[in-house]
Amino acid sequence: MKINQNNAGLAAEQLAVTYLTNHGLKIVAQNYHCRFGEIDLIMKDGKTLVFVEVRLRSNPKFGSAAASITLQKQQKLILTAQHYLQEHSRQHGDCACRFDAILMAKVDVELIEWLRNAFDA
Repeated sequence: MKINQNNAGLAAEQLAVTYLTNHGLKIVAQNYHCRFGEIDLIMKDGKTLVFVEVRLRSNPKFGSAAASITLQKQQKLILTAQHYLQEHSRQHGDCACRFDAILMAKVDVELIEWLRNAFDA
């Protein structure tokens, strides 16, 4: 079966969940949507709430996976995270938060690059 772009993206997200949980994080939500955008993964790292952007870039012709998280994308992620925190304030209270990125050139655990604190809000 040929893997299309959507299936590859889902496979990358699932691999990211497995990778991060193997590194001690706990899944809180996946594919959180609101009017501002989408956050691929929301996880807990101890007492820190982590908003994770998963990027798969198999063709470097269009730039690296890290370069694809533009300032505009960061701003959408920040607004979406703020919306999530407002909706779930009882659950998470006044916890510390950070933005991480999981970068992949292909869906392969050996090629995962995990950027903690990829950008600041």
